[in-house]
Amino acid sequence: MLKRINVPVLSIQSLSRAYATISPPPPKICGSPGGPPITAPRIKLRDGRYLAYKEYGMPREDAKHKIIFVHGFTSSRHDAVVAKTLSPEFIQELGVYVVGFDKPGYGESDPHPNRTVKSLALDIEELGDQLGLGSKFYVIGNSMGGQAIWGCLKYIPSRLAGAVLMAPVINYWWPSFPANLSREAYYQQPVGDQWALRVAHYAPWLTYWWNTQKFFPSSSVIARNPDIFSAQDLKIMKNKLSTDPEKEKSKHYAKQQGEFESLHRSMMIGFGNWEFDPMDLKNPFPNNDGSVHLWQGDEDRLVPVTLQRYIADKLPWINYHELAGAGHLFPNADGMGEVILKQLLTGET
Repeated sequence: MLKRINVPVLSIQSLSRAYATISPPPPKICGSPGGPPITAPRIKLRDGRYLAYKEYGMPREDAKHKIIFVHGFTSSRHDAVVAKTLSPEFIQELGVYVVGFDKPGYGESDPHPNRTVKSLALDIEELGDQLGLGSKFYVIGNSMGGQAIWGCLKYIPSRLAGAVLMAPVINYWWPSFPANLSREAYYQQPVGDQWALRVAHYAPWLTYWWNTQKFFPSSSVIARNPDIFSAQDLKIMKNKLSTDPEKEKSKHYAKQQGEFESLHRSMMIGFGNWEFDPMDLKNPFPNNDGSVHLWQGDEDRLVPVTLQRYIADKLPWINYHELAGAGHLFPNADGMGEVILKQLLTGET
């Protein structure tokens, strides 16, 4: 009798331990007991969530050009790189205002367990409305932030004055990619990243466990493996980013509510099954009253240049700028922010 009872009990205990291992801990919500403090200005979204933001450049009421910046994978509202590299003279001359925000689950923005590419685009629209940025504003996304720009081009194109994608991270499972081209680019990644993205796409419920276990190789981006950076990237990291007092602080700040609702959920969304294919998008500015730009380094080890070239060929209305010798961190290079903004805002090459 005891043996017959012990078998199902042990099975239940084993399943419980397994479930606890693969289940992420609950997030530490900013402002909640035991959670990080609230230090940023925030807006309350229509669904009750809070979104934290940070303003750069001119006062928004005086600015001629108003820009919403979307940060990358391990970043936050403190990393609006194009804004941080602008000279005061450039800001005044062009009348530039930039607002960066913490994506849901990052920094001091509430997590959104049902976050999608569409929901983030609608968050961006609501941020623009609550800050009074007008009927149209510019959007710029860096790295994983570029995926949010595809969402804006799909879901809120009428609100855009222009858009920039800087080294936008590719979803290898977009259906329009030729299988051989996507497969070749995919296998250029470190083995750990191949597995991490495969898990995020095919078994998202295992994403937390995969990126926290120690038995198999996981995301080299989360681990900050130096092998994923080009020669130019390493130079920029040594000469610029290592001297930025906010940079190291921002990496910890970005995931202070927990890695799952920030980094891991971004992986699940970014490399999951999208509800649209960016290759099917139409030109949001058929009357040339705005422009879309994609900037890419040809030595980027995180984002394959071959797939960006394919995108530029399929969507000829995108102004494609390929930078020789540049890696993934080129937006941090001296003068790059002004070059990108001048092209977007004035059309000057």
